[in-house]
Amino acid sequence: MPAPALTIPQLNALDIDAFTQALDGIYEHSPWIAHEAWAQRPFTSLTGLKHALAQVVRQASRDAQLGLIRAHPELAGKAAVAGQLTAESTNEQSKAGLTHCTPDEFARLQQLNADYKDRFGWPFILAVRGPRGAGLSRQQIIDTFARRLRLPADFELAECLRNIHRIAEIRLNDKFGAEPLQGNLVLGWADELAVHSEPPYAEQGQLTVTYLTPAHQAAAAQLVQWMKDDCGFDEVSIDAVGNVVARYHGTDASAPLLLTGSHYDTVRNGGKHDGRLGIFVPMACVRELRRAGKRLKHGMEVVGFAEEEGQRYKATFLGSGALTGDFDPRWLDQVDADGIPMRDAMKAAGHSGDLADIAKLKRDPGHYLGFVEVHIEQGPWLDEIDQPLGVVTAINGSARYTGEVIGLASHAGTTPMDRRKDAAAAVAELVLYVEERAAQDLKASSGPSVGTVGVLNVPGGSINVVPGRCQFTLDLRAPLDHQRDSLAADVEARLAAICARRGVDYTLERTLTAAAAPSNPAWQARWETAVHQLGLPVVKLPSGAGHDAMKLHEVMPQAMLFVRGGNAGISHNPLETITNDDAQLCVDAFMHLLEGL
Repeated sequence: MPAPALTIPQLNALDIDAFTQALDGIYEHSPWIAHEAWAQRPFTSLTGLKHALAQVVRQASRDAQLGLIRAHPELAGKAAVAGQLTAESTNEQSKAGLTHCTPDEFARLQQLNADYKDRFGWPFILAVRGPRGAGLSRQQIIDTFARRLRLPADFELAECLRNIHRIAEIRLNDKFGAEPLQGNLVLGWADELAVHSEPPYAEQGQLTVTYLTPAHQAAAAQLVQWMKDDCGFDEVSIDAVGNVVARYHGTDASAPLLLTGSHYDTVRNGGKHDGRLGIFVPMACVRELRRAGKRLKHGMEVVGFAEEEGQRYKATFLGSGALTGDFDPRWLDQVDADGIPMRDAMKAAGHSGDLADIAKLKRDPGHYLGFVEVHIEQGPWLDEIDQPLGVVTAINGSARYTGEVIGLASHAGTTPMDRRKDAAAAVAELVLYVEERAAQDLKASSGPSVGTVGVLNVPGGSINVVPGRCQFTLDLRAPLDHQRDSLAADVEARLAAICARRGVDYTLERTLTAAAAPSNPAWQARWETAVHQLGLPVVKLPSGAGHDAMKLHEVMPQAMLFVRGGNAGISHNPLETITNDDAQLCVDAFMHLLEGL
């Protein structure tokens, strides 16, 4: 029979030696981590224990961190072949199928091990049981190995430590008999919804779901089915713009509702958690409430917004904009890349395409407590500090521009350097200034600014011609409007000065101004309380990306909860990932927030 699961009260009661022995094997051949964490007792939760252990490693010397990494065996390496692994490592490599490699797979892994050791000087570390704890495939392991072999050394060292913490988390789950059931449910929904993708992306195993395509409609239908059959919402429907809307009634029919949700459309070749996590988490909460036969005073309305990314039509936040009464009638006449007007796409999807029907979707803010959204961070901060959850302080305001510098095209060989009117060189100077100026706000109390020149184009450029024209874009963002405006004013002024000094002309058009959306203090505090109840410290950070919450912010209080993304927080990319344990924490935090109402 398996040994009875350890409990947190039992662990808290142990002296330092017994405590260290109880956690033996959690970190490979490294009892010093548990030994140092002992002083932080009492732990209020398994989550708190995991965080404390990770922080011990974060605060350790580089030599100690390297020692921890080097304590781990190679994947399918000599120790594995000789049967010299710890029981924990043997179990993990076995679950990933590394004990049953084909000769070609084994040879490839041996070569990767050698190349990696040559480059970095330590063994490659990967949590081979993966985001769901069930085990990665051998091909996934080999692909990850090859990709990370190209990373910079300092970054790769940190990535090894993050994978060690994931290995430790899974081992702790085993030791404490903890299973993230709702987290597995959320990740399962994410995998199943990702089956719906558009050609030709679907044929390449890529996820692309843009507004009102067949894949988009199939995703909406799947959400409706889950909300009705699996979760037990009282009302589920698809509205006039394709939003999936579900309600779970409260005990007081006159009490205002909590509004939540996120978008289910994706960028092209995107990830499966962006947006969708914010739909799945409240779905999982309603499922648990229904299974427990429980209702809260306030009902909940969960919306899967049909469009947020602006991929098929230039109509970003179309889904949430319909709820705020901000649907632009001109959008109906926009055409996609195939020349299909939005109105026709709506009709083809079974909607009327009638502005009067869309206008009826506008919500009365007086009927709602506010809007909350759970979202993957889409950035590196939480992953870097080994923090699973973060509370959003504000969604950055942004200013976008398209511009062009006009110089004089001339012969690259005969035009002296002091007589050139090089348009591309002027823009290059601007690019460096944008980087420098945004970095000045790195330690701003409100949060850092960012600036990006995402498009550079020399029309008709040639290797032997001084560029006469250079087109560019600007994307400037900051957590506060006045901080964004100061950044924008400085960049505009520097562009004028550069062009005057170089004797070139320019055009600059602002194409978007989006107001910053500071979190409502009361709702932000509710998220902070929910995170604290999990046994975690509260980390606060701004959101550099836009979200549906910033649209709802225009009419009601809003606040967001972030969850860390793996692979350094990458998003809008197939490498976007979260773990089942972190998804479970999202569900638990959301449930705490609901119960706190």
